[in-house]
Amino acid sequence: MSNFNEFQRAAKAAIRVALQWFFLAIPTGLICGLVGTLFHLSVERVTELRADQPWLLFLLPAAGLLITALYKATKCEGVGTNNVIRAVQSGEPVSILLVPAIFFGTVLTHLCGGSAGREGAALQMGGSIGWNVGTLLHLKDHDRRTATISGMAAFFSALFGTPLTAALFAMMVEDVGLTFTSAFVPAFTSALIAYGCSLAFGIAPTHFAITAPELTVWTAFLVILLGFACAAVSRLFCGLLHFMEHKVPQLLPNPWLRVFVGGVAVIAFSYLFGVGRYNGAGMGVITAAVEQGEALPWDFLCKIFLTALTLSCGFKGGEVVPSFFVGATFGCVFGPLLGLPAGFAAAVGLVSIFCGATNALIPSILMGFELFSGAGLELIALGCGICYMLSGHHGLYSSQTFVTNKLRSEYMSHKLRHKVKKQEE
Repeated sequence: MSNFNEFQRAAKAAIRVALQWFFLAIPTGLICGLVGTLFHLSVERVTELRADQPWLLFLLPAAGLLITALYKATKCEGVGTNNVIRAVQSGEPVSILLVPAIFFGTVLTHLCGGSAGREGAALQMGGSIGWNVGTLLHLKDHDRRTATISGMAAFFSALFGTPLTAALFAMMVEDVGLTFTSAFVPAFTSALIAYGCSLAFGIAPTHFAITAPELTVWTAFLVILLGFACAAVSRLFCGLLHFMEHKVPQLLPNPWLRVFVGGVAVIAFSYLFGVGRYNGAGMGVITAAVEQGEALPWDFLCKIFLTALTLSCGFKGGEVVPSFFVGATFGCVFGPLLGLPAGFAAAVGLVSIFCGATNALIPSILMGFELFSGAGLELIALGCGICYMLSGHHGLYSSQTFVTNKLRSEYMSHKLRHKVKKQEE
């Protein structure tokens, strides 16, 4: 009888929690899906407009001043993806005003040719919406963290059309080696709802057609070599981003002057490197690298530098699509030197450098499955694993913590985490 009563209590508790997550997932998924769809369409439209009207690039310094004014008006100066990560880690609040600030800041950046992505903006908007929905539902502190994860997953899914990757990424990106498994159902449900919203408005999920070589000992060995090289590029990408993120504000402490001078510098380097190729997200170049096996040898270096310059000067966007660009173009050029097909090597590079930069191994492998329909998944997973292992204990997000060591099977104390990071830097 006591066992039956325990079962009844457990069943009631499970139903109560399920209902709570159901009432969280629906509004979070719908709001993030609708806002994410609008954001996606806006970025695509201004990208097309900039391609038709190249003179818009010369408005980049003025756009930077507008972005700075917008962030000052909304009191969101200095707020970014790291704040959303801390909201999951420690319950730090996220202002709802971050949504319009990063939305319009990113759209302006893309309209005028800043070299940035959009997924960093998606994580910020999704995290802000999720946290505030949790607050409106009067959820407890730890449940609001789950709400933040659900918002991040939903917005990411609305942009990319990869709901499973989005849910796992939002659950695992905050603390490497720790997974918020209790957040899976609400996060995945929110991601599916947001994905449905994007489909309803005619946004096709991101997919690439690739042909993978046969899985053999030799092809695995070649992918391992490519993974080693991707780890080095991942370190270069993250290292330059963080270096310029700290150095540029030291050289130009006034944010108005910094963003104006930065805009002028982006224009100058755009003309030096090739106008249009490295401005915006660069999805056309990524597609050409993966599906046609076409890239220039210096593409990845130009994109790394221009993205670091754009973001360090105060323009808005994200680092995820630039990591795709860097990985795809590097893999496309370096892979054939090893004997791998250019398009497939670009696919391995795309996912591997994303993995090394975000320290999210399992979500990266799932992304390889969802982006490439499972083609060459074992080899892509191998490249991810090598790049993850060798990319070091740092990445795109400085708030990210390492619960476990990436090279040894041991947990890392708070003191050890700082020691390892300091040694690598």
